[in-house]
Amino acid sequence: MSRDKTGNMDESAEEKEEEKIVEERIYTVPLSRAWIGPRNKRAPRAIRILRRFVLRHMKTDEESIKITNEVNERIWSRGIEKPPRKIRIRATKNDEGIVTVHLAEGE
Repeated sequence: MSRDKTGNMDESAEEKEEEKIVEERIYTVPLSRAWIGPRNKRAPRAIRILRRFVLRHMKTDEESIKITNEVNERIWSRGIEKPPRKIRIRATKNDEGIVTVHLAEGE
């Protein structure tokens, strides 16, 4: 448990204590469909493809999907025109039904 100078618990520590992971899965998401269409819209399309993939496989609704910054940066790493063709992710669902998408270990 981490506390700040005033003795109060850190917000991130509180969140980690509250969340209980119900389900965790590792997927390789194919993003090759993002390459169909205009060159300057590929990375945003790859994000939408990833979101739809997680929605379908983790059985949740659109509002409860959280994509971490590291996943977003990996997709945008080579710019808007050249997102990766596929990406390995770790999707975790907590007891409230919120799905968080992380990069898989070793990526």
